[in-house]
Amino acid sequence: MTSETASKDCLGWAARDPSGVLSPYSFNRRAVGSDDVSITITHCGVCYADVIWTRNKHGDSKYPLVPGHEIVGIVKEVGHNVSRFKVGDHVGVGTYVNSCRDCEYCNDGLEVHCARSVYTFNAIDADGTITKGGYSSYIVVHERYCYKIANDYPLALAAPLLCAGITVYTPMMRHKMNQPGKSLGVIGLGGLGHMAVKFGKAFGLNVTVLSTSTSKKEEALSLLGADKFVVSSDLEQMKALGKSLDFIIDTASGDHPFDAYMSLLKVAGVYVLVGFPSKVKFSPASLNIGAKTVSGSVTGGTKDTQEMLEYCAAHKIYPQIETIPIENVNEALERLIKRDVKYRFVIDIQNSLK
Repeated sequence: MTSETASKDCLGWAARDPSGVLSPYSFNRRAVGSDDVSITITHCGVCYADVIWTRNKHGDSKYPLVPGHEIVGIVKEVGHNVSRFKVGDHVGVGTYVNSCRDCEYCNDGLEVHCARSVYTFNAIDADGTITKGGYSSYIVVHERYCYKIANDYPLALAAPLLCAGITVYTPMMRHKMNQPGKSLGVIGLGGLGHMAVKFGKAFGLNVTVLSTSTSKKEEALSLLGADKFVVSSDLEQMKALGKSLDFIIDTASGDHPFDAYMSLLKVAGVYVLVGFPSKVKFSPASLNIGAKTVSGSVTGGTKDTQEMLEYCAAHKIYPQIETIPIENVNEALERLIKRDVKYRFVIDIQNSLK
């Protein structure tokens, strides 16, 4: 080991080029500032964003690239101005680590919509450095973008809440999908979809899973507690469901038709898109007749994220995960592309990143 390598105290796994293949990588984190929290990372969830940027799908990847934005761990050091956290606290970090802190969105706790929000990896931070994510041994974050996790909530299970969980929780709360007795349709049963089902059941909704894959029926009903499972390619099943749903959350990122799904909404129903298909196309009649609303959403602000973490702890809402060691991450990313995961990979950083 050279003296240069020895001085780089953060261990991680990084992609070096658009092949997206990850391998061990050492680097430095910034020193802990007066408002910062240094976190020993115990676990990191695997999100499809990790595939997108390690493989330069958007053409803006900055290599070497350390992915990961579903980060949980234990506070190991705090700056002298930090009052919300202390050493030993269980905490999480989500999809962004900075923002302007003084626009209308930041002032409302909606930092995710700030024009100067800084993503947790592959972004340019205020000091000009490139942010590096949670496939690493520790991270230094301003306390504003750090969240308290209840001590009795398992850290491995908390990781997917920082992106998959908050991405569906935010629009559900915005559109008042927490009204017991109302009906919710969930399109797609992956990392996001399975959390929408869990939140829907916790809110007292009647939940229908809409999927092209009949193989998911048993788990949707028995494991996740959905009330109904409908094969969306079955015209008879879809017709029987017509005008019966108050809400739909569409988590599917593959291209799919929209008119058929929108026909399932009641008058004044709300359709929320959280996936990223290449295009959205539907007839104006699908929207106008029945006075329906189509809404988009991304993750969530700091206020909603902390609220969601507390709600999950209080109501014992836990994601379904498959824990893997860091050395299996390349295989996990390949399996994620093939949708071969139930329902979120979580890297056991503390026991495998040595």
